[in-house]
Amino acid sequence: MPDLAPILQECRSSQPNILATLQKIQEVFGYVPRDSVPEIAHALGVTDSDVAGVLSFYHDLRTEPPGRHVIRFCLGDSCLATHCEKSLAALEKKLGCKLGGTSKDKRFTIEKVYCLGNCALSPSLMVDHDVHGRFTSGNVMSLLKDYK
Repeated sequence: MPDLAPILQECRSSQPNILATLQKIQEVFGYVPRDSVPEIAHALGVTDSDVAGVLSFYHDLRTEPPGRHVIRFCLGDSCLATHCEKSLAALEKKLGCKLGGTSKDKRFTIEKVYCLGNCALSPSLMVDHDVHGRFTSGNVMSLLKDYK
C-alpha cells in the first residue's frame, strides 16, 4: 500500500475535505487504494463509510491502478452523432477490455467522458493529455501505436 501520510498530513492541516483528499491521493498514486479507506477516514476525523461513499459516488475516482495510458473516450452528443460507438466497439475488441476497464497487458485503461471540447473534429478521444479527433473504427488502433 502506498504511503499516504504526507498527503493526509497536508489535507488534515486545512479544513478536512474528503473529495479533495481523495483527488490528491489519486493525483499522486494514480488511484485510491480501497484498503486505505480506514486510514483516510481516521486522518480526516470522519467515518469509513463517509470516505467509501464519496469514493464510490464519483466515477472519476479509481480504486484500482490504471493502465500506463488512460484513454478518455468521448460519448458526448457530437461524438455520438458521428457514430463513435462503432469506434468504441473496435477499440474494446482490440484491447480486450470494456469501457471502464484496463487491458490485460496493463497498457491502456478506457474511461468515458462527455466532452473534450473538440466537437468540430468529432469523434474525439484523449490519450493521457493528447486530444485526437476524427478517428474511426479503422484507424483508432493505429492512433495508439505510439503509446508504449
